[in-house]
Formats: sequence, C-alpha cells, structure tokens
Amino acid sequence: MCLIHRRNSLTALLLASLCFPLLPGQAQEQAPVARSQHGWLDPTVKDEYKKWLREDVVYVISDDERDDFKKLSSDKQRDEFVIAFWERRNPTPGAAENKFKEEHYRRLAYANQHFAAELPGWKADRGRFYITFGPPDSVDAKPAFAPPTETWHYLFVEGIGRDVVLTFTDKCLCGKYDLAGADSDSRAPRLFDPLKY
Repeated sequence: MCLIHRRNSLTALLLASLCFPLLPGQAQEQAPVARSQHGWLDPTVKDEYKKWLREDVVYVISDDERDDFKKLSSDKQRDEFVIAFWERRNPTPGAAENKFKEEHYRRLAYANQHFAAELPGWKADRGRFYITFGPPDSVDAKPAFAPPTETWHYLFVEGIGRDVVLTFTDKCLCGKYDLAGADSDSRAPRLFDPLKY
C-alpha cells in the first residue's frame, strides 16, 4: 500500500503516479489470455524486447511510446525504435556516448543489486524511486527501529519540487522496504542571483 503524507495535492498526485499497484506487464503476466485481447505484445515477440519494455524502460517510457512499441511487427522495427528511443533522450544528440542511457542502466543495476528482497530491485519501491529520481542527497537509515526505516532526502526533484522526503519501512523484517510516506515543498528553489542583491 502506498501512503502519501503531503503539503499539497500536486505533490500527492505526482508521487501517487509512481505508486501504482501493478507495474505495466505484471497484470499481463498473470493473465496471458487477456494479453492478446488488449493488444499486448504478440506471443512471437522475442523475450529481449518484452524485457526491454517491461523492465528496462518501464519508468522512463511514455504511454504513447509503449503503445507504439507494442504495435511494431518486426524485430527490425523494434531495433530501430529502441535506437530512436535512446537518441531522443541523448543530452548530446548524435554523439556515440549517451549519458542518459548509461546513467539509466547504472541506476537499474544498482537497484537490482541493493534493493532486491522478495522482488527484483527494480520492482521494489526503493528501486523504483532510485531509478526514477537517482540517488538521494542523503539517507537516514534506522535499521534498529521496529520496523526498520530509511528516509531519503532530495534537495530538488524536477517536476515535484524541493525538499522531497521519502520514508520507507521494512514491516516484514525481510529487507523489503515499502514506501510509507512522502513529503515535499513544491515551490521551485530560489537561486541566488548576486546582481539582484
């Protein structure tokens, strides 16, 4: 369950958008018959493409992009889509090195290595937020609490605001930390401009 404590409704909506109960693809895996009825991936699509859509880019792909990818009919089209997908996010378009893609896969690997407990790290709440927002600016871990807690602090998160605080608890004492609360100040940070003072 995703509980959100907040100062304003905009922050609640933004954070709630990250707290959906099923990740795209989970319901389809549980109901394979519904998959073809709802235009999900053709059963002949290779697992590498299914994994890319359901796991690798689940938090960074738009709904329109996901729908477009599902409609592709050949591996060549899918390969071209993947190349174009990463190029659209490349901070230096046309460069061989794509810092966005490299950072995304670094975060994914980190989440899988550090946040896995009952679920792969990318599916865990801490993994989802780490992949989406990056590493927090500070972490206040209290493993001796009952239940153990971790509070992540972000100075600023684009689209949410400043002073974002996420609290995770391990209620099962099994290493699976679920989001227990979130708070932020949605006002954009004021930058010091020496010419104004």
